[in-house]
Amino acid sequence: MNMEEVIMGIIINAGDARAYAHEALTKANSGDFQGASTSMELADEAIGRAHDSQTSLLHREASGEKLEITALFVHSQDHLMTAISEKNLIVQIIELRKQLQPLLDKLPNS
Repeated sequence: MNMEEVIMGIIINAGDARAYAHEALTKANSGDFQGASTSMELADEAIGRAHDSQTSLLHREASGEKLEITALFVHSQDHLMTAISEKNLIVQIIELRKQLQPLLDKLPNS
């Protein structure tokens, strides 16, 4: 697989991970914690694929292959780190929402 294909794999999978994480938050906000858990599992899988692509580049360079660092490569790393950070924050927000839900359920008209 050429460098551009690997880089695009990182970007696509990182984007998918962010989308799944935000989907999980939306589900949690509506009280669907099982659906949120399923979406977070999908986010984890997408981050895993992006990380595997990143690792393949690191292995190539460690094996002596000279890799060209392009703006697109840097962009892919930004996407991956943002996806990981957002997913980690969303996990914490969902946990807070789980703790808050019993209180919300006691409110009239909830």
